[in-house]
Amino acid sequence: MTVWDRPEPQFRAAPLGRERIVAVAIALADEGGLEAVSLRKVAARLDARPMRLYGYISTKEELFDLMVDEVYAEILPEEQPGDWREALRVLAHRTRLTTLRHEWLADLLGGRPTLGPNALAVTEATLAAFDGLADLETVTRAVETVSAYFTGAIRREIANVRAERATGLSERDWQRASGPHVMRMLATGRFPALARFVYDGTEVGAEESFTTGLDWVLDAVAAKLRPPA
Repeated sequence: MTVWDRPEPQFRAAPLGRERIVAVAIALADEGGLEAVSLRKVAARLDARPMRLYGYISTKEELFDLMVDEVYAEILPEEQPGDWREALRVLAHRTRLTTLRHEWLADLLGGRPTLGPNALAVTEATLAAFDGLADLETVTRAVETVSAYFTGAIRREIANVRAERATGLSERDWQRASGPHVMRMLATGRFPALARFVYDGTEVGAEESFTTGLDWVLDAVAAKLRPPA
């Protein structure tokens, strides 16, 4: 039985409620990452004994599931996307923006499907845009492929954000600090392809890179969805 199937306990004392517990857990994670979240710390914020929380949530993993589903409400599109391409683009961009607000979400993306009501609503909105367009196997591969792209891209972006915070160096500062080493290595002539990239390549921001890559993946998916001639 999942946490969503279990009824909340009825205590004579003032009830805590899963909604309050999850809100506090999200606040802790926003402040200090998933490592800052424990039932003990949540209970302390709620001025409650830790054992009271176990009536509502059995494990920390269940708490994480509830946290993820809560922020999936921010991913859920405001209205039904008009077509499959818009549906996948909305899913990708809203997932990215939500993860930038809640960095800890990057650590939980890409695992087993989330079964909470908000996550299921997001999945429903995405799949509904494919209705009648292709067979189920093709739709499944299409959604998996796009999800794999934006999950990896988001995790990379969050890793860079965390590195900047940990080192105190912006991306540009890090490049300046690393520049002398890179130039010495390129001067050896051992890395000609990399040298062309460094000297002639164009640097773009994270959002532009994300959007361009997403469009390329969507173009590839479109080729698979196009009816055979």
